[in-house]
Amino acid sequence: MKFGMRTPSLKRSISARTTGRAKRAIKKAIIPGYGRKGVGWVTNPKKAIYNKVYRKTTFSFWDLFK
Repeated sequence: MKFGMRTPSLKRSISARTTGRAKRAIKKAIIPGYGRKGVGWVTNPKKAIYNKVYRKTTFSFWDLFK
């Protein structure tokens, strides 16, 4: 598990703002319950716990300017 600042990546940042949006829109139209709050705990609890801890223990480079 990582603690502290996440390593910034321009490639991943651009990817998250472009392809991810289209994929989420398609999945939301096809899969019922996709994108709803709390569904991750039902589908994959181990990953949901990891992500919750990761979000609380790390911070972004851009969070330093907030």
